[in-house]
Parts: sequence; structure tokens; C-alpha cells
Amino acid sequence: MLRLRSSVDAARAPHLGAALRDLDGVRRVVEQPDAVLADSTVFVADVEPAAADQLVDAIAGLGIGADDYVLTRVEVVAPLHRHAIGDRGIDGFAWVEVMGQARANSRPLARYLALINVAAVIAALGVITSSSILIVGAMAVSPDLLPICATCVGIVAGRERLAARAFATLTIGLGGVVVTAAVLAALLKLFGFLPDGFRVEDSALSTLAHTDYSTVLIALAAGVAAMLSFETRASAAVGVAISVTTIPASAYLGVAIGAGGIGNADGALLVLAINVVLLIVSGTLTLMVQRRLSSRRRSSPA
Repeated sequence: MLRLRSSVDAARAPHLGAALRDLDGVRRVVEQPDAVLADSTVFVADVEPAAADQLVDAIAGLGIGADDYVLTRVEVVAPLHRHAIGDRGIDGFAWVEVMGQARANSRPLARYLALINVAAVIAALGVITSSSILIVGAMAVSPDLLPICATCVGIVAGRERLAARAFATLTIGLGGVVVTAAVLAALLKLFGFLPDGFRVEDSALSTLAHTDYSTVLIALAAGVAAMLSFETRASAAVGVAISVTTIPASAYLGVAIGAGGIGNADGALLVLAINVVLLIVSGTLTLMVQRRLSSRRRSSPA
């Protein structure tokens, strides 16, 4: 369930009130004078997720600015069944909410860069020591799911700038993993911390540089999971599974470069490129199907 709170001037208040009462999926509309702003009216309403996009369009059509309203998500305790599935089987998909998350995660913010580099260090050490535990830890830290999904949203929405910005953020992050892993491996080699005769291809994780049918299937499945988790705000949990297709290959590529195993870099780069492309393809298709189904449900009779 979503909740609208808005404060508008006296001229727009009747129009907003009428719009809220007329929109399907908007209920329990409360209207009262603003206690702070004179000649203004505060509206509070419960909004079904499927009605959120129409509501935002209606508010924009009335000339109400972004600073004059807020749409938030609230937890529903009861009746549980109705709000779990919504009207006519609508499952809570709100395009405006997905777009907002995509915009927020399409830029290389400081926290994103810090986490991706921490993941790079952990993953590089995992490759060097052949430790799958460290690789899993790096996947848990990595935030690369967010720009991947933001790229998919930009493509489906036809927002080229959003898609390009999110993809650039993803590229910067994964490129940072490669550079950080390469520098770390080179320093460890320089100061003698790497075992004598260390070769990255001898690592138990050397399969990270090889492509087969499982590479394709895993990346396609991960893209579907990525988009579904992005929409339901479960990205923190599912991000571990998504990063299996990106962080290990990026770290392996970096270690191969930094430790002198440049001959194995091509394979890791190919694995990384295939995974990223397929993640975006399957995530984009998942979102397109959901939007199509959501539109059909809204247009079908009750």
C-alpha cells in the first residue's frame, strides 16, 4: 500500500480532491486545513500500487510541484489477503516507484564506489587463496545489482540518459574491481606475499575464465531475479546471487593482469562481458513482461 500526503493552495485544492475521489485505487481520502500554511489544504489518501502512475500523472497535470506532495510505501497489517494481491490480482507493481529507485541508483555515489572496492579486495584475495568463502563474502558486499537494474529500467522506459548513466556507473564499478584486484595482486607479488611460482590459472577458481552453457543460463536466471528483487526492495538479499556473475570474473581478470597471468585475462573478460549483457537482457525482458501484464490487468473489467 502507498500513502499520499500533499499540501496545496486553495485554488488547486478542489481539483486535487476531485481527482483523488475519481481515481480507481485511491481510497480513504482525508482533507483538512494546513496548520502551518494559511489558505492551504492537506490531503492524505491510501493508494493501491497499480494506481500510483495514474495518480502521479494527475498531480502533474494540476501543476502541483514535486515539493508539494510525497508518495510513500507503508506496511499493511490487515486485511492481509487483499493487500497481498490487490485489486483484480494486481501484485503491487508501481512503475513510478521503480523509476524512482532507478534514478537514485544510476549514479556512482561514494558509498557505491567504496563498497565495490571493498568487494574487489575480498574477491581478489579469494582468487589468490582459492577461497570460495571469500568470493561469497565479496558478492555479499558488492552493490552492482543496483546499476544493472537501473540500466534495465532506463531501457524499458525509453530514457536513454538514465540507461546510459546507470550503465556507466556499472562500468566504472566493475572496472574499479579489475583495477583494484590488479593493483593488489601486483603489490603482493612485489613484496613477496604471493607463493613462489603463483599462477592464477592454477587457482581452484580458474573456471571463472571459462565459458559454457551454464554461464549463459546462470546469467539469464540472475537477471530475472535481479529485477524482481529490485522492485520488491529485496536487493540486499538477492544481490549475493546476482554478483556471482560479475564480481568473481572481474576479480579474476584483475588478478590475472596484476600477477602476470595476462594470458588468462581474455577468458575472464569474455565471461564478464557475457554475464553483463545477459543480465541486462533478461532483466529488461522481465520488466517489459511485468509492465505489459500490469497494463492488461488495469484495462480489464473488474
